[in-house]
Amino acid sequence: MTATTAGDSSDDVHVKTQQSPLASKRAKESNTPAEENRKGKSGGYFTLGYKEGFSQWWANIPAAAAEHTVLSHIPYLRKPPTHIQTGSAPPSANGSTMSLSHSVEKEAAPVKTTSIEDPYGPRQWNSQMVNLGGKNRALNEFSVKRLEEPHEQTLVMLHGYGAGLGFFYKNFEGLSRVPGWTVYALDLLGMGRSSRPPFRVHAKDRQKSITEAEDWFVDALEEWRVKRNIDRFTLLGHSLGGYMAVAYALKYPGHLNKLILASPVGIPEDPYAVNAAMPDPSSSTLTNEFSQDQDATMEQSNPNIREPAKTTGDNNNFLNARSKAEKSGQNDTRSSAPRKPLPKWLTYLWDANISPFSFVRWAGPFGPRFVSGWTSRRFSHLPPDEAQALHDYAYSLFKQRGSGEYALAYILAPGAFARSPLIRRIHGVGRQMIASNGLATSSVAVAQQRRENGIPVVLMYGENDWMDIAGGHAAEQKINEEKKRALKSATAEEEKKDRGAAKCFIIKKAGHHVYLDGWEEFNEVMREEMMDVSRQE
Repeated sequence: MTATTAGDSSDDVHVKTQQSPLASKRAKESNTPAEENRKGKSGGYFTLGYKEGFSQWWANIPAAAAEHTVLSHIPYLRKPPTHIQTGSAPPSANGSTMSLSHSVEKEAAPVKTTSIEDPYGPRQWNSQMVNLGGKNRALNEFSVKRLEEPHEQTLVMLHGYGAGLGFFYKNFEGLSRVPGWTVYALDLLGMGRSSRPPFRVHAKDRQKSITEAEDWFVDALEEWRVKRNIDRFTLLGHSLGGYMAVAYALKYPGHLNKLILASPVGIPEDPYAVNAAMPDPSSSTLTNEFSQDQDATMEQSNPNIREPAKTTGDNNNFLNARSKAEKSGQNDTRSSAPRKPLPKWLTYLWDANISPFSFVRWAGPFGPRFVSGWTSRRFSHLPPDEAQALHDYAYSLFKQRGSGEYALAYILAPGAFARSPLIRRIHGVGRQMIASNGLATSSVAVAQQRRENGIPVVLMYGENDWMDIAGGHAAEQKINEEKKRALKSATAEEEKKDRGAAKCFIIKKAGHHVYLDGWEEFNEVMREEMMDVSRQE
């Protein structure tokens, strides 16, 4: 399996291009020791030189072009479709004037791969902006549809904080091999290349502020589902996308046939996060995410995970993370939480709702250099051309107008623990009462309600994940205990219909970005879970 290079399809998007400064710098330093190479020629944190950084800033590669280059590395897809209706623009004194109105020349025609050039085809690849109701609300969408066979199931993929659908480039081809499935990836509202309306929270009450921030994302997802006329689907969310996937399952029950959470944020409970002050309503950085070196992640084996868990599993030899977490001594997910206090400067910036991307925008020509401090570590295990493409893509997204990123301070406290921990409510996934309008409710007459029959929940973590894996173990246990409680007085027929269950997997030699670090094993686990849905539905 070979991926095409960025140069194979760069002519399809008529934008300015530039040389690859980060890749060039890596090549020049290829003879230096690994540790020196990661720190750069000068031994600093940022690998991109001032000259190269200024060059990238001046070139001002549009997000559409950067996404196009990343997607050109998808196997068998030499020329990916890429619409250029990016619903955002770098901040300016006059504000954005970009319109999301229908524009034929900005759309991209779907690309079809035949079974001759694509051994898993034929498939249709498409990129488009899906307009939602209200002012400046639209979601960037990339999809892969299998042709010449009945469409039976749908997978929807949500990225993490500040990221974009392009980060799933190593998963699109592998996941779209499953017969009868259509795969969609979305940029969350206010992130990626989706539109970036002003983010505002009007509620003064603590819990209402959290709910309002969550609804900003999940309501857009539900509106997209309705526009796409999708009744039931499998939802995959990574990190913040995983948090929002749980929030969606609780607010809009009855539409999921499986929930897959890849290193989700916000499960464990931390007393500081629950009681910490909320930011003031107005128009964070996760330390490990920006400092963890991926070379070390890929090379190391986590001694805190039992060896049997790394070599055996309970489902087709996939790695199962079930271990001592089921014992009472580790059921309290607060036990492994970092102790407070956090640095005052971090708490101040977080509570002031100053995102890490604000510094990229404020930095101007130094922005690309700042971003290289993260990308050079995060993508250090990838081939140079792919790492360069992802660096360009990340910078093109980070410099966009701030929007959905400002929700983070309402949802998480400093230290990345949720203000409303999912461990308190995840057991309700698949157990909601559903009214005729499809919403979870307890105010409708019982005769007009029905209860969900449970939803399979899959949690995946990297072997060297900085996210709290113990939270996944605790969530697994809580969900399974809720199933026992719900079926305590159930009939044999009700037990047969119930599909609720939870399980954890560990992806070997992977960090927080399990879909990218251990993409081959991740895709394998995902395909098995998708085929399980096909068998059950």
